[in-house]
Amino acid sequence: MQTGAPTLGQNTREDYLPGAGDFFALLKPRVMSLVIFTAVVGMIMAPGDIHPVIAFTAILCIAVGAGAAGCLNMWYEADLDALMKRTADRPIPSGRMDRQTALHFGVALSTASVLMMGLSVNYVAGALLLMTILFYVVVYTVWLKRRTPMNIVIGGAAGAFPPMIAWAAVTGDVTIEAIVLFGLIFMWTPPHFWALALFSCKDYKAAGIPMLPVVAGEAETRKQILIYTLLMVPVSVLPWFMGFAGPVYAMTAIGLGAIFIYLSLSLTLKKDVKTAKKTFFYSIFYLFSLFAVMGGEVLIGRMI
Repeated sequence: MQTGAPTLGQNTREDYLPGAGDFFALLKPRVMSLVIFTAVVGMIMAPGDIHPVIAFTAILCIAVGAGAAGCLNMWYEADLDALMKRTADRPIPSGRMDRQTALHFGVALSTASVLMMGLSVNYVAGALLLMTILFYVVVYTVWLKRRTPMNIVIGGAAGAFPPMIAWAAVTGDVTIEAIVLFGLIFMWTPPHFWALALFSCKDYKAAGIPMLPVVAGEAETRKQILIYTLLMVPVSVLPWFMGFAGPVYAMTAIGLGAIFIYLSLSLTLKKDVKTAKKTFFYSIFYLFSLFAVMGGEVLIGRMI
């Protein structure tokens, strides 16, 4: 544990009982919302039919599983969260909840979501959900995050699994199309999080987290953002090239990708916090828009 961190593991405000809002905060709802959205689109893109109740169950399990992973992440990283301004008010470091409660909550949600997915939907989707939770908690949170600046590159796979899980919920299988959806989010994750790391560098440095700007410097981080963006844009066009997305999506992917490249290039030239923030927020809009157009085009095509 970093020196200067408050004592964690028991509630520092003994007169405070955690409320529903504290438990909900443990689930990282902002992250969960994007996870749910990409999973829904993955389900729409998947060939075949699925009963609405089973579809709802699958999305619920993915949402709960993602929240459980976020909860276990907060449980393990409570000492680091206490050292960073943007995370210091989370339930555990702020003293509104003890770590043991968060651990039990996360384990219970993880177990319930995986069992429900496996028993109510299918075993393939259940196995993928279990792998996603373990990957995020064990591989990313425990193993990579405190040890290597490549943490977000490898660990980003956890956030790329939801559309693949949803695809498997419909088909009972994992096909090349599902892998392409996975690949798109996987390639998007580094430039997205490294842009955040550029304007949160002081927080990461204070907590001793070896994010790329802390270890390799801001210039190298900007360079890597541009490289990964240039690699990501061709991957974004693959759904159209492979025939499971239409021309509207292709034009959207090329247009939005060009803007992303422009912002990444601007980031290497301007080297200011404003451009880093602009790139970060645009990256969220970018991924949301790609999946929205992809899923919307399929839905419209089915109605015509």
